[in-house]
Amino acid sequence: MFHIMLFVPVVFTIIYKILPIPAGVLMAFQDFQPGLGFWKSAFIGLDNFRKVFRLEEFSAALRNTLIIAVGKIAGNLFVAVVFALLLNEVPSRWFKRASQTITYLPYFLSWVVVAGILIDVLSPGNAASPAGLLNNFLMRLGIVREPVYFLGSNRTFRATMILSDIWKSFGYNAIIYLAALTGIDPTLYEAAAVDGAGRWKQTLHITLPGIAPFVALMTILSIGSILSAGFDQIINLYNPIVYETGDIIDTLVYRLGIGRQQYSLSAAIGLAKSLVSCVLVLLGYKIADKYAGYRVW
Repeated sequence: MFHIMLFVPVVFTIIYKILPIPAGVLMAFQDFQPGLGFWKSAFIGLDNFRKVFRLEEFSAALRNTLIIAVGKIAGNLFVAVVFALLLNEVPSRWFKRASQTITYLPYFLSWVVVAGILIDVLSPGNAASPAGLLNNFLMRLGIVREPVYFLGSNRTFRATMILSDIWKSFGYNAIIYLAALTGIDPTLYEAAAVDGAGRWKQTLHITLPGIAPFVALMTILSIGSILSAGFDQIINLYNPIVYETGDIIDTLVYRLGIGRQQYSLSAAIGLAKSLVSCVLVLLGYKIADKYAGYRVW
């Protein structure tokens, strides 16, 4: 039964992930012309890679990718751990379950849906429509005098992407740390309470060391995704005004390949990213095996 359940995703992976690999790799070394196809387009070696590394857009996209990805990884880790620790201290089971359900529900919403909500909430407003909920709130409190262009300013776009991703994901990520908390021996807390340790010292000396291996493991395994800053999120929220700080590698590949029909350049960028990501994933698993005892094979 389990193998039958796996049949559809395996076929999907083979058709859309594995079969296109040879053509995509070949295209990265060609001056690909759709009219000529893969076998008749001119082979130009590493010229596409040289062109890519000379592009100002590529260096900006690489910088933005690293900043946004590192911000998301660090922010999701910190907020998820803190939320799990706070939720673990709640004695009411129904409140704990309700909080978990409410916080991890956004994780299952598509970025298309979430982007529509964020655009309305973060809207600066104009003569035809009022400012969004957040700008209204900030102005009523006197924090800002004029509406903030969260999605239309290079000063705020990266932070908006990082914070919105944390809001969407932290509830789901906290499940891992809540599961880790259940594995801590309760007698350790009883012994600490007998010795006069309060909740803060119990958290500091028992809880945090108890989940530290899981925190280290999740951090190490996230290394492989450091070149993926969230295509679905950014493609639905960015615009030409914020290309300087919002354009990442995946959106650059999309714009070069689909927008400008520079298929070979986009394939070269995609191949370079895949090779670096593969090395980072292997490195992450190696570090996880050495320091956290986690092995995949």
